Amino acid sequence: MTKSISLLALLICALSFGQTAQDSLNNPQNQLNAAQRILSGNYGKAVTVGAYGEITYNQPEGNNGELDVQRMVLLFGYKFNDKTQFVTEVEFEHVEEVFIEQAFVNYAVGDNVSLRGGLMLVPMGIVNEYHEPTTFNGVERPAVDNAIVPTTWREIGVGVTGRFPEASIGYQAYIFNGFKSTENDDGEITGFLKGSNGLRGGRQKAIRSTIDSPTFSTKVEYYGLPGLRLGLSGYFGRTQATDDVDDIDGSSVGVSMVGFDMRYAKRRFTARGQFIYASLTDTEDYNALTSRDLGSALMGYYGEIAYNLLPLNKEQRLFAFARYENFDTHADTSGGLARNDAFNRTDLTTGLSYHIAPGVVVKGDYQFRSNNDSNSDVQDRLNFGIGVWF
Repeated sequence: MTKSISLLALLICALSFGQTAQDSLNNPQNQLNAAQRILSGNYGKAVTVGAYGEITYNQPEGNNGELDVQRMVLLFGYKFNDKTQFVTEVEFEHVEEVFIEQAFVNYAVGDNVSLRGGLMLVPMGIVNEYHEPTTFNGVERPAVDNAIVPTTWREIGVGVTGRFPEASIGYQAYIFNGFKSTENDDGEITGFLKGSNGLRGGRQKAIRSTIDSPTFSTKVEYYGLPGLRLGLSGYFGRTQATDDVDDIDGSSVGVSMVGFDMRYAKRRFTARGQFIYASLTDTEDYNALTSRDLGSALMGYYGEIAYNLLPLNKEQRLFAFARYENFDTHADTSGGLARNDAFNRTDLTTGLSYHIAPGVVVKGDYQFRSNNDSNSDVQDRLNFGIGVWF
């Protein structure tokens, strides 16, 4: 613990030396995720193949550690012509589970506007779209992007994406299917949403997804100031219930989620943060029907600062970072459901990200974890990981 506190103090002291000029290596205005990198040029070839992956070691205080090939994602792109491209990601999780993370066709209507259709990432926050291991600090993704957003959140739909270059504004807008809330399991109604992780259990992952009402998702980003990128996201609609229960009161809930995110870089200094709030309606009826404890509001935020300890003329980068986050899946409740203080959680993560080559990072961090339940014992955790992206 003493070493982690010393690292945080070192980081804070270093910030005063990092704010004199823009860092071209870490400019969030130019940051691309895997799909964008394929679409931006396809490397001049019709077929593109790439991958990213993470191998992690997690050591909770007082328990056995866990080693895991957490994910390996294969990237494929095909360029049919100058206007039409296809992108897909095939993900292997924990060596044994296989998912399709993205699979969509992109049609360029003009220089700054494209139509898309297929399985796509919902544009909410930062990490849901930018989750390649070399694009974020920390062995594990921020907890806010697990319990609140929830990453990796992808849905099937159609939409439009583009830019207004003169105004330095980018935009996305999609019609998607939504979270599954309930189904009939041999005469018993099963609910997929619950208090501890909110909407996460309702992700359909494009596996025979049911839909009875579409949802709307949008994001607007501003990148007109040097080194700064701001995003405002929204997601609105209702959850989905299967045919045999969708006419029962409480089988679905309304979802209105908004998010704000910020990324900034200047020389060796970087910062990022986000705030997510979701309001859920009809949760009292849903909980009565399913015997779940879903809250009527979810809230989470984090702020992170990082400093590259190596000179700017070096290809390698060594970031010392600190991230504070708070997230509550019972930010509010309705009816007679009492708020569970254990669902109001706080993480402080400090560590190092060593980029030994472009596309390869070695990470280590320590997490101080707690919640608002005085009777709960949350374990702090030591993490190490290796990440690649090519």
